Amino acid sequence: MPDETTDTTAVAEQRIAALAAAHPWVSEARLTPDGVLLVTPHPRATAALPTPGPLVGEHLAHWEEVYEWTYETAEGRHAGDLDLSGWRASDTGEPLPTAHMRDWVDRTVGLVLAQGPNRLLELGCGTGLLAHRLAPRLEGYVGTDVAAVAVDRLSGAGLPRAAFVRAAAHETETPPVRQAMEQVFGAGVRPDCVLLNSVTQCFPDLAYLSAFLHSALTVVEDGGTVIVGDIRHAGLLEDHFGRVERARDPEAADADIAARVASAVAEDRELSFAPAAVQRILAAHSRTVRMSVHARTMAYDSELTRYRYDLVLHVGPAPGTAAVSETRQLPWPGRGSEPLAVLLRKALSAGPVVLHGIPNALLTDAPDAVTPHDLRQALTGTDAAVLLDAGDPRMLAVAAPADRATAATARSLRAPVGRLAHEPLPAFVQRRLPEVLRDHLRRTQPGTVLPRIVVDDAPKGAVR
Repeated sequence: MPDETTDTTAVAEQRIAALAAAHPWVSEARLTPDGVLLVTPHPRATAALPTPGPLVGEHLAHWEEVYEWTYETAEGRHAGDLDLSGWRASDTGEPLPTAHMRDWVDRTVGLVLAQGPNRLLELGCGTGLLAHRLAPRLEGYVGTDVAAVAVDRLSGAGLPRAAFVRAAAHETETPPVRQAMEQVFGAGVRPDCVLLNSVTQCFPDLAYLSAFLHSALTVVEDGGTVIVGDIRHAGLLEDHFGRVERARDPEAADADIAARVASAVAEDRELSFAPAAVQRILAAHSRTVRMSVHARTMAYDSELTRYRYDLVLHVGPAPGTAAVSETRQLPWPGRGSEPLAVLLRKALSAGPVVLHGIPNALLTDAPDAVTPHDLRQALTGTDAAVLLDAGDPRMLAVAAPADRATAATARSLRAPVGRLAHEPLPAFVQRRLPEVLRDHLRRTQPGTVLPRIVVDDAPKGAVR
């Protein structure tokens, strides 16, 4: 005779699975033989386009709340144009040195101005570290941010020829942003530079990065630039977390540190990616885009100098003679006995040239290694750019003149090494979707004992 209790339990479990499968964030739900409810997220819940799906939206909302609180407390506010709130070292948790952050700001401003912009749209302007320094030097500046407190403060700062709008990075083409650009730039006039600095770490995955890039490339004027700055490099995550864990526990065994690093990388809640990931995204865009990869050249050795880089996307074909084929590619000859400035002057004297294969002394102890800052200092007064090797983040390069930087990228991306990206969205979905479903099932089936809920196929992220 059938066990009525077992039969009733089976019916209840099937009802629970059916209710979970009917949730709009779920495409499939099934019970395993051991009673685990496996659920697959619906593609619309994790979509980046045409608008962010609900799980992507929740990920973005988390960061919005973080920065709203950070800017509201303003614990790092030194002056109206120098609010360093939120800028802390990962290993100590202490605020990064003010002098270092001033250097960080100066280097970023210098990179932007080197592109010769007149009308700039900055997405994620934050406390205005860049806006205060760029707006007075441009014909027009429009800044957006998700934090209302930041937008309100900057709107009241009285910056010339500037406007500020509350909007997310993917909302470049929304009416409020378009209206602000028309107000500042003129009717029908587009920006010749779109800037996104120190924001991509808050993105959920490469699909959202792709949505942002396609939007930015659509809005920018032909011949202009899209600058994506202060990017966390996916290929250096192990080095970064290794230093953090070693700083926390100097006496730990190497095997213990390695295990902690693997766990920290897997649980990292910020996006990081290599230049090759962006190159794949750009290949699907209809406009001609050339990319240069720039090293961070601050004097102080911190995670901002070691593990981050800048991208400049040049929209449109190369003007005049600035062709990749006309640029000589020379290997690093080594330090030798000559002063670095003399060595560089000789190496770069033979016309348009990219000097590649320079070991980065912040990341390797190779005998011929040089820091990005030392390269910048040695190149003072010359028309040259200090670059990061687009394929190997432990190597640097120098392009002279600076407008040949894209030639270095073309060479070094032929065989990229290391991880393409680390995307936080899959882990976020694995945490969040079971929470949402448990709340949903408790409301619809009060008093029912719920099975353990596991995400069967969290989104892996894709370049679209």
